[in-house]
Amino acid sequence: MIGQTISHYRIEEKLGAGGMGVVYKAQDVRLDRAVALKFLPENLANDSLALERFRREAHAASALNHPGICTVYDIGERDGRPFITMEFIDGATLRNYVNRKPLALEEILDLGIQIADALDVAHAMGIIHRDIKPANIFVTKRGQAKVLDFGLAKLVPKGVAGGDADSPYGQPQEPASIVGLISGTPSYMSPEQIRGDDLDPRTDIFSLGLLLYEMSTGRQAFGGATGGVIIEAILTRPPAPVRSVNPGIPPRLEEIIDKSLSKDRDQRYQSAADLCAD
Repeated sequence: MIGQTISHYRIEEKLGAGGMGVVYKAQDVRLDRAVALKFLPENLANDSLALERFRREAHAASALNHPGICTVYDIGERDGRPFITMEFIDGATLRNYVNRKPLALEEILDLGIQIADALDVAHAMGIIHRDIKPANIFVTKRGQAKVLDFGLAKLVPKGVAGGDADSPYGQPQEPASIVGLISGTPSYMSPEQIRGDDLDPRTDIFSLGLLLYEMSTGRQAFGGATGGVIIEAILTRPPAPVRSVNPGIPPRLEEIIDKSLSKDRDQRYQSAADLCAD
């Protein structure tokens, strides 16, 4: 693919690959700017579930306009393989940014506020991400957090997360989901996501609590050698207290993280805006 021109994008280098996509850096020759092209892998080109997830990512992210959300510019197809054109982000994933070491308090607060604000915007538009994890958050070289990969996003009635139900955006929509799958990454799932319950924005708040825990301690809140061990811990056990791992964390921040990680979602923060404010 390197050196090829697809539509008006000249592919320059491969940035990475995963189970649901291969990402290249490209140059938009019309607008003279760097972009990222995400292709569905060839082996999934005829997989209806993969195609549904890929389209969902494009449609969900393109509906959102926020500096903390990776901007989707376009969707296209090349030789039967769909691709998404999105902004090129120069930085590192939050996983690499943390790199198993606690961040400075100012960074934890700054990044936490940015991510919470981005989720608040998505929730107000009726979009639950459902796969918030360090690999899906980029931190630019200027310290801007960017939420990406809305491939598991679920659409709910807009306004459920504090939006105005009387606004034009408050009309309910049919949920869009991949039926029959527990979608997400076990280490960063909420208890209700593991159980297969109906989800609302509070599932993303639990996952954000896990990010805050990891930024504060340098380690996962729920670790384990197997998915089963991790799932059992999320459902039944509290994580080690934040300040027992990193005594430098203020008690108030520990309280915020603990509230975000309540296994009972009624005891959790009820909106990303409330979490952001605290």
